[in-house]
Amino acid sequence: MAQRKGQRATSKNVNREKTSQSTKEETQKPLVDISEEEQWRLINETGILKKIPRTEQKTNSDGMGKENDKDEEDIGVGEDILNTIFYLVPFSFLLTMMEIVIHYQYNEKPTIPIILDRMIPGVPILALFIFYTLRYKAYRSTQIFLFAISILSGCRLIFQINNANWLTNIKQCPPLATIWIFTVFMADLGPAVIALLTVASFVWWKELRIIM
Repeated sequence: MAQRKGQRATSKNVNREKTSQSTKEETQKPLVDISEEEQWRLINETGILKKIPRTEQKTNSDGMGKENDKDEEDIGVGEDILNTIFYLVPFSFLLTMMEIVIHYQYNEKPTIPIILDRMIPGVPILALFIFYTLRYKAYRSTQIFLFAISILSGCRLIFQINNANWLTNIKQCPPLATIWIFTVFMADLGPAVIALLTVASFVWWKELRIIM
């Protein structure tokens, strides 16, 4: 009797294991049985694989474009600084020469401390003026600004030489002369000629003298 009961128990356990295995196999089977070739065909038709590299390529190209724009901007600023130095040297010498000339015109001997006292604050201002003028020279508003400053500085310079006292002329004439020459030099040919003719007309109208 005991042997029969043991055989029945083992047979029940075997049946249970078979049932559980068959259940697992049924659950592991896919709902729709598609071959591997059919799966690849469906993937290619949907175009999923083509979209992924394009997105990555677009992201990379956008990043490279931003880096190139930043590099070009840095190069542009560097060129503007070099051009500013290139123009600053001769116009600084021009300002120094005007300081010396105006002193000798009124029988004043220019000393090195006097020249340095005028040049140290004047050169940085001149550098900023040159930098922004060169950077935005192509703009029409900049050309209008240069045209207006050229007329105002030229008329003011000649009028002041004829009417102001020597102390005022020593202080104001060198920077006015430098600005006038620079604006005429940086303006386009047409506006520069018109500005010079306007200054000449002002001198003729006011009966001023250019050579003292």
